[in-house]
Amino acid sequence: MIAAHRWEECHPKPLAESEVPFPDVSFPSDLIHTRQDVLSGIGYTVARFAAEQRSLNDPDVFAAVRALAETRRTLGSGIYYEKPPEIPVAAGLYAALASFLDQEKKHAAEHPEFPAIKDIEIFHLLVFFARFARLRSNGRPRTRAFIAFLHSQFPAEAGVAKEEPRIIVP
Repeated sequence: MIAAHRWEECHPKPLAESEVPFPDVSFPSDLIHTRQDVLSGIGYTVARFAAEQRSLNDPDVFAAVRALAETRRTLGSGIYYEKPPEIPVAAGLYAALASFLDQEKKHAAEHPEFPAIKDIEIFHLLVFFARFARLRSNGRPRTRAFIAFLHSQFPAEAGVAKEEPRIIVP
């Protein structure tokens, strides 16, 4: 099974145009570089949530990110309309991502030396994240290929201090 996953990683299937999330949206390429910290935070939030909720799979991630992107799209036009996913685990991820993004906006507001992030920029970052997630996933209904990729980028041991051995040697 591990060999099959490795083979799939080395031989990705091309993504059909109809499978690209938000095909009508374009955004400046420098946005990804200027807001790299927020994009990394989105990925870390998904990885952390997936570690806590083992039932989360790639389609749930897609549903949560798409719903949040649609919320941010309407918010950018001045209308507040929120429709979280109906699947409970995807709705939980939606809430976790929304909380992270709200904290980022508050942090930027408290620190005027950092440029404030706009709702349209958040929408574009979510579109990029959804497209990247779809490219890293194999398209199967219960796959966790993208989540596994995120876990490889954000290892669980990072930042955790190693525990000292409990055996005392005289």
